[in-house]
Amino acid sequence: MATETAEPVRAEEIKAIPVRHPGRWVATGILLVLTVALANSIATNKRFGWGIVGHWFLSRRILDGVVVTLELTATSMLIGIALGIVLAVMRLSPNPLVSGASWVYIWIFRGTPVLVQILLWYNIAALYPRFSVGLPFGPTFTHFNASSLITPFVAGMLALGLNEGAYMAEIVRAGIISVPEGQTHAAQSLGMTRLLTMRRIVLPQAMRVIVPPTGNETISMLKTTSLVSVIALSPPELLYAAQLIYSVNYRTIQLLIVASLWYLIMTTVLTIGQFYLERHFGRGTTRDLPETPLRRLRANVFSIRRKDPVHES
Repeated sequence: MATETAEPVRAEEIKAIPVRHPGRWVATGILLVLTVALANSIATNKRFGWGIVGHWFLSRRILDGVVVTLELTATSMLIGIALGIVLAVMRLSPNPLVSGASWVYIWIFRGTPVLVQILLWYNIAALYPRFSVGLPFGPTFTHFNASSLITPFVAGMLALGLNEGAYMAEIVRAGIISVPEGQTHAAQSLGMTRLLTMRRIVLPQAMRVIVPPTGNETISMLKTTSLVSVIALSPPELLYAAQLIYSVNYRTIQLLIVASLWYLIMTTVLTIGQFYLERHFGRGTTRDLPETPLRRLRANVFSIRRKDPVHES
């Protein structure tokens, strides 16, 4: 007699119901309306004078100002980074005299406005008309006239670079103390000197902490170079070049827009460079590397099409 096999009972299929997010759509709609209204206002307001902005945007005088701004930024940051590393190592020195000298430098340059420092360096000839090179309290080998040696460009570079050194010292010090002390002890057990340990062991690991704020300082330095316009730099940097132009044609707003657009372009390029530099020094860590802007944009575009389901049994 054949036995009848019972058919398996199929469970009820799970129905996925998408979650509604009305608040997101309302916020998106409001943001889009405000963005379109602002863009329309800027584009249709004739007082902006976009034709004049386009005329001066690629002019020779503005482009020369951009080059001077980049040169001033690069040289000042090189001085600041080199000086910051030295000051950070001095600050961590067990010698109280060396550590104290570093602390006093940082205290002075962080405690006074950078604009004041620019003006002081520009007028340094009033304090020291001549500079001498020689032995302390001994014979001098050569002399320099301060007025010819400290040009407006040199004054701005020294003021920005020396001021930046104080901030970079704290950034580098934070990176150094973020490295576990066991790394230093292991290097010393292998017979490495303090400087060799710092150069080969500590600083390469500290770069993951040092790079992000250094990138921010570079972007800030690019914008801070506009303060050098107060000492009539020749050839002029970007802002002073725009000021010289609108002092003649009285198109103040249009030339300031030109300068602002160039600052935005340069800071955007520096931001992208900082992003990839952080990815480079972030390799080998347990933390996942941040997505590139292109991948992030692609993920955001596709995420709009997805729905977040809630399962009901």
